[in-house]
Amino acid sequence: MSNIIVDNLSIKFRVYHDRSPSLKDFFASLFRRNKKSAYSDFWAVKNVSLKMHAGERIGIVGHNGAGKSTLLKALCRIYEPSSGSIRVNGRIAPLLEIGAGFHPEFTGRENIYLNGSILGYSNAQLKEIEDGVIAFAELEEFIDTPVKYYSSGMYMRLAFSLATAMHPDILVLDEVFAGGDAAFVNKAKERMHNLIDKANIMIMVSHDHDLILSLCNRVIWMDHGIPVADGAPGEVVERYLTGRIHG
Repeated sequence: MSNIIVDNLSIKFRVYHDRSPSLKDFFASLFRRNKKSAYSDFWAVKNVSLKMHAGERIGIVGHNGAGKSTLLKALCRIYEPSSGSIRVNGRIAPLLEIGAGFHPEFTGRENIYLNGSILGYSNAQLKEIEDGVIAFAELEEFIDTPVKYYSSGMYMRLAFSLATAMHPDILVLDEVFAGGDAAFVNKAKERMHNLIDKANIMIMVSHDHDLILSLCNRVIWMDHGIPVADGAPGEVVERYLTGRIHG
C-alpha cells in the first residue's frame, strides 16, 4: 500500500539581496570592512513531519510563499532536503507545472512519448495507452500539432490525461486545474475519485477552496513553512479563511 513519511523536513533557499556582482566589485568587497552579507537564508519548509496514507485525498492551502509548492517538489524529489528525510512507498506522478517536460516544437503525440518516458512509462506501455490519453484529453483534432500552439487548458488536459492514464500510486498536483474548462475539470475530478478508490494517494495545492472541499478528505494549512492545521477539510479551510491558526 502507498504511503509517505515526512520526518522533520526542512528546506533552505539562499536569497540574494543585490544583483550578481561584477568581478571588480567582488574583489573590492574582499577588502571592505564591516561589509554586509550579499545574501540571507530563507527556510521555505521548517521541521515538517507528516504521514500520508493510502486512500487519502490531501489538499494543501496557505498564502503565497507558505511553502506549499516547495513541499510538493520535495515529495517529488525535485528539491532535496536541507535536513530531515522523506520516505515514499509508491510511484509518484507529478503534475506541478503545466507542460513541464513537454518540448514546445514537438506535437502532442510526440510529447506523450517524451513526457511519458519522464514519468517512467515504457514505449510499449505508452503505445497501449496512447489512444486513451488522446481521447480523454479531447485533443484528437490537435494531437499532431506542435504544443507551442496549445492553450494552457489544452496543455493541462494532455498532461493530466497522461499522468493519470495508468493509475499512479501517488498523484501530486499544483494548481493544475487553473484555467481548465468546467466540463473537463468535472471529468478529471471523477477520474481522481476512481484513482483514490484503488487505494492511492492524491496530494494537491490549490487556491480554489471549493475544489479542495469537493475532492479532499484531509486538508493541511501551511503558514511560513509550517503546518498550522491538519484535519477535516471543512474545518481547516474555514480556519484558514478566517485566519484562526489556533482552534
